Amino acid sequence: MNKIVKIALGAAVILSLGATAASADAGKGQKLYAKKLKNACGMNGAKFAAKHTQDEWTAIEESGKMADEIKKICPKVKDKALKSKYLKNYYDFAHDFASDSGNVPSC
Repeated sequence: MNKIVKIALGAAVILSLGATAASADAGKGQKLYAKKLKNACGMNGAKFAAKHTQDEWTAIEESGKMADEIKKICPKVKDKALKSKYLKNYYDFAHDFASDSGNVPSC
């Protein structure tokens, strides 16, 4: 019985760490924006994120059009900066610093 509990707890810890590492966040999105999009967009992160409200960014993300919207805002951006693994982070960044959020990024 004791061995089963230890195995179950170990599995729970491993699963929770894996889920945390796989999630996106606004801080990572901000760094990615500064590194991969800022020069191509010709604007800082605050101006980029303020192009839409939080609800608008959410609708764009849910419709799967995040890459298309970035290209519309920043026509010079390269396709390699819009890899699917980056898009969730870009969304989290744009959503957290949207025009109606009251937050201002440092990039």
